[in-house]
Amino acid sequence: MSRPTDSSAAAGRHPRHELAPLLSSPVRLSVVAALATVDKAEFGYVRDLVEITDSMLSKQAAALEEAGWLAVTKGRVGRKPRTWLALTDDGRSRYRRHLVALRAIAGLPAPG
Repeated sequence: MSRPTDSSAAAGRHPRHELAPLLSSPVRLSVVAALATVDKAEFGYVRDLVEITDSMLSKQAAALEEAGWLAVTKGRVGRKPRTWLALTDDGRSRYRRHLVALRAIAGLPAPG
């Protein structure tokens, strides 16, 4: 089997180039997927849905927030402190592009 000699390989046309390295972590991918269908979610809800500890979610949320993909809002419900997580527009966009790339790599048609 010969290697391609044209510039297509160098031009980055393979769908893997659209994968988001930040989403290579199954936990971060799960957190982003949990938030992709809602405007925002309470920290404890995401923690329980993804089945991780508070400290693990805090660590992953910090990485996503640092990348600009996640907004963290703190407040109170009654007297109890609460933290809400929400994907930013950039986070939603990168998640969608990541899914499109995964489908393309797997040879699956785009949804819709």
